[in-house]
Amino acid sequence: MFYSRQISVRLHAEHLATIQLWSRLEHAIAARMPDEQLAPLYRNCAAALADEVERHFAFEEKQLFIRLAEAGDGDIAELLREEHETIREAGARLQELAAQVRPDEAAKRELRALGVELAERVVSHVQKEEMALLPAIDDLIDEDTDRELALSYASQ
Repeated sequence: MFYSRQISVRLHAEHLATIQLWSRLEHAIAARMPDEQLAPLYRNCAAALADEVERHFAFEEKQLFIRLAEAGDGDIAELLREEHETIREAGARLQELAAQVRPDEAAKRELRALGVELAERVVSHVQKEEMALLPAIDDLIDEDTDRELALSYASQ
């Protein structure tokens, strides 16, 4: 998709990287990759999600969802915010499990299930943002606001 605003282009690029990473995890789990080989991928996903939650989600919630709500799209903003919270909670558990040096069999099973669940949730969430959030923001903001948002996001 083509976006005309800097902030939309930046978020879109991050979305593509997110989809790629979580799709890799989902495919690796589906292919029954051995746990020892999955461990680095779990850690990568946990680290990427921590960054996403701290920076990407926070920025959207503080800067973009408010603008959507003010423009009359509060329902989609609230849905995206609720999905952020669900992803945060599951992501915290993934981080906890992925940090274990020698997880037991129950933890390994939970990691696999949680990995698939998060992959599905994250990819679905990104798709919603690509279809609703970014096009709306592209239409809502002017060049000056876009520049301010892009600078603010880059400095986080």
